[in-house]
Amino acid sequence: MKNYKLLIPLISFYITILLTSNIVSTKITHFWGFTFDAGTILFPLSYIFGDILTEVYGYKETKKVIWIGFFSLFLMSVIIILVGVLPPANDWNFQQDYQNILGFTPRIIGASLVAYLIGEFCNSYILAKIKLKMKGKLLFIRTIGSTLVAEVFDTFIFVFLAFYGVFDNHILWLIIFSNYIFKIGVEILFTPFTYTLVNKFKKSEKMDFYDTKTDFNPFTLG
Repeated sequence: MKNYKLLIPLISFYITILLTSNIVSTKITHFWGFTFDAGTILFPLSYIFGDILTEVYGYKETKKVIWIGFFSLFLMSVIIILVGVLPPANDWNFQQDYQNILGFTPRIIGASLVAYLIGEFCNSYILAKIKLKMKGKLLFIRTIGSTLVAEVFDTFIFVFLAFYGVFDNHILWLIIFSNYIFKIGVEILFTPFTYTLVNKFKKSEKMDFYDTKTDFNPFTLG
């Protein structure tokens, strides 16, 4: 990566939101008439940060960050599994509590790894392509439009892989619908915030990248 001033802090926030949202996804919550996993409250922020990454630094740099997030999730999953199988101390009575909360996390992480890659690459690809078509105009249409498509894949894949067999099918569809609507709502609600950050990042970095000659293959880093 080039010597960008704000890219490392942005990546740090992105990875933090990504990891935290997957851990808290073990809790299913219900309010305002919607049922969804608690990670849904945080995870849309990763899309917003992803929008900023693609809009300012381009698809090529965003692709690297997406893969960093993927391997961070994978490493966290391995650590949780290894710690879970360690024998508990005789006077430590919280092994079952650990399993109840974090024991479910590896399956959620596995589902998230698949959904994450597809959703994030879809979002970044669409955003970069529409930016070229629209010549960098109407950012709100590009961010919301890319999220509308990407979240279909992300939400369905994640909920199906993470919770199939755990809940009845009608509950699964309710979670999928609620998650999708909530995530899109967050994207729309945070649009002014996204605009502000994008403008600040562009001015600070003196960067407004257009992916005119970018290799959009997600498996190449060149």
